[in-house]
Amino acid sequence: MNTIEQVREYLASYGLADRIIETERSSETVEAAAAALGCEPGRIAKSLAFMAGEKPVIVLAKGDARVDNKKYKAVFQTKARMIPFDRVEEVIGHAPGGVCPFAIRDGIDVYMDESLRLYDIVYPAAGNDHSAVRLTLEELEKASRAIGWVDVCKE
Repeated sequence: MNTIEQVREYLASYGLADRIIETERSSETVEAAAAALGCEPGRIAKSLAFMAGEKPVIVLAKGDARVDNKKYKAVFQTKARMIPFDRVEEVIGHAPGGVCPFAIRDGIDVYMDESLRLYDIVYPAAGNDHSAVRLTLEELEKASRAIGWVDVCKE
């Protein structure tokens, strides 16, 4: 089963599988996803994959947000270290371009960044580089099993 099918099955358990959008154009970057979906880049809920010490974490942030290293360190007590591109799929369970907080490997904590609060509807990826899922923040928080909200992005 490819990861979009795993995500579809996962989101079905929340009654959200019908929200998946498969795009003709690539959605592998924030800019490409925004163009493919016809929305502003900020509405793309990007999944930032970090190693917080020895533990992988995902921070969901608005598409055009950038991580503030000082804020990140204050929250996670460690320097922000992105998971290397060639290890993302192995660690998270989705390849770069399709990383999302759904149907991920066990033991990964998911957090939502305050930057997302600007929007009522956001579009995280859905497991591959030609997909997204249209969700409210409340639906995203529930379906991602987010531990909570953090403030780790620049203003």
